[in-house]
Amino acid sequence: MANLAKLLPLVRDRGAEDRNQSEVLEAALLAFLDFGIKRTSMAEVARRGRLSLATLYRRFASKSDLIQSVGLLQVRRFLEEVDAAVRPFSDSDAAPEDQIVELFVAFLAGLRGDPLLDRLLETEPETVLPYLTVRGAPVIELGRDYLAEFIARLQREGKLPAYDPLPVAEMVARTALSFALTKQTVIPLDDDTAVREFARAHVVPGFRVP
Repeated sequence: MANLAKLLPLVRDRGAEDRNQSEVLEAALLAFLDFGIKRTSMAEVARRGRLSLATLYRRFASKSDLIQSVGLLQVRRFLEEVDAAVRPFSDSDAAPEDQIVELFVAFLAGLRGDPLLDRLLETEPETVLPYLTVRGAPVIELGRDYLAEFIARLQREGKLPAYDPLPVAEMVARTALSFALTKQTVIPLDDDTAVREFARAHVVPGFRVP
């Protein structure tokens, strides 16, 4: 699986003080949940993170950078959950079709069942949507890199033919994000059995399973 430890949030001038990085991002996340993104000030995040406002700005050039870093932290956590859901199938040497189906199911379940994302899309779409669309490259890249490593592992195991995994990985990442942003669809995504049937019929072939 992908090395999730390398999926770090965007910060400036990383140094020894960054051992408290996760606490600062957690403080920002909780503030966003309590007040919303627009109403959360950098001063409030600094207070909750128990550091000075100047130190916070040394780590993050702007509130926009902080928002993106919190978002990437959430993506990293999401990928860890996906990894945990898929690992039993990879560890049991399941058929590649089954692993791909479970990967797709885990991606959809995580993206469409995220209460924070759902809340922000409902209450502050103008704030959060740019980070998932026109400024969404970092989010797409994290999902793409994880999926590319998933494909590469199956290739190393001889379960998929040799090809560049990045285009396929990006296609799946972009498709999954689209399902999260636009809930209305003719595909019965609320039915796990139907999702698996859809994935087996329409997603698996994209991975070129022999």
